Amino acid sequence: MSLRRTAAIALRQFYLIRGSVARLVPLFAWVAVDMVLWGFITRYLNAITSSSFNFIPTLLGAVVLWDFFARVMQGVTTAFLEDVWSRNFLNIFATPLCIADYVAGLVLSSIVTSSVGLAVMLALATTVFGLSFLSYGIAILPFLLVLFLFGIALGIFASGVVLRLGPASEWFVWPVPALISPFAAVFYPVSTLPGWMQQVARLLPPSYVFENLRAIVAGRSGSPASLLAAALLAAIDILLASWFFRYIYRHAVRTGLIARYSAESVS
Repeated sequence: MSLRRTAAIALRQFYLIRGSVARLVPLFAWVAVDMVLWGFITRYLNAITSSSFNFIPTLLGAVVLWDFFARVMQGVTTAFLEDVWSRNFLNIFATPLCIADYVAGLVLSSIVTSSVGLAVMLALATTVFGLSFLSYGIAILPFLLVLFLFGIALGIFASGVVLRLGPASEWFVWPVPALISPFAAVFYPVSTLPGWMQQVARLLPPSYVFENLRAIVAGRSGSPASLLAAALLAAIDILLASWFFRYIYRHAVRTGLIARYSAESVS
């Protein structure tokens, strides 16, 4: 893998974003809307409940972390889809670029774009609603790392799906965070789920993140062992997703599918 080629993929995304307001605004606009909406919801819940329970760190904190995960995943898929939309996919792989360089470039692009979204979320949550993740110090880093790794895994897998099924299948990508959120138990304990959903939740690294988050907010100690298990699960997911993308790419090259990729759909 070449670091220069990886950086070139990320640099291309930078030039695309810099030259287009339509690409720049979504980096922070939707996360800002989420923060404002959920911030006022949590304030309202605090106002109408008689208990001393504070909804802001529980609900708004979960929204921040889940939006971060979604932005990481979409950072990978959007960078991939830019080449699909611009009919540039064949040009990319006509160069000496290898598949590892390309995927690493997508990941690097996602790091930058998701960092922008995270900075905006933290700024709004802290200054407007008084939620400060900085008070947790470096203890918050394992949470972000697990969500980042799993977001990268899902982004690579979703890109492979689009590569196999064609540009029209991009609509399978956007709902993925919403589809897995009930199983990830973002806003409620895993124990509230039916048995079969709990089994699925145990396979999803985010469920361990949010279980530990709720424990810490409630004044209990988190479980380093469960976070480590979540990190290992996420790392395995990345390896499987990378294998899947490489397999689909080789299949596309071998069958000539990649040469017909400008079509609306392929079979």
